[in-house]
Amino acid sequence: MSHKKLMRIMGLDVGSKTIGVAISDELGITAQGLKTVKRKATEDDLRELVDIISQFQIEKIVVGLPKNMDGSLGKQAEFVLAWVDDLKNKIHLPVDTWDERLSTVEASRTLLKADLSRKKRKGVIDKLAAVLILQGYLQQIGSRKDEPLPPA
Repeated sequence: MSHKKLMRIMGLDVGSKTIGVAISDELGITAQGLKTVKRKATEDDLRELVDIISQFQIEKIVVGLPKNMDGSLGKQAEFVLAWVDDLKNKIHLPVDTWDERLSTVEASRTLLKADLSRKKRKGVIDKLAAVLILQGYLQQIGSRKDEPLPPA
């Protein structure tokens, strides 16, 4: 009988003004929205994320990578990749990127269905996008349970 290692993963939706933050449960099955960080200086943003990593004993981070619909990397993706480099220099945890092309669109659709006002949608969309990024990642690694996990 094999025991699945418990690991809490953090999902991030990095924008120019905010960072949506989601965390997984310890079994890595579900993602919950945690908060939306208002961007300040990169150092301040990273310090706030390091506090969350410490508080929730995060072992891995997944950052949404906003690719163009044709799969190419645009200006925003390059911004996110540079930010990920800063993150990797600050923390010593594995960091993966996840194709988030449709996560913000899906988040908007979900919030419209919930009939939230535009102001309320704006407040939670980044957090929900982070949940969708992390949930997609968790489903992908969950579907490969029989395969060994890739090296961190």
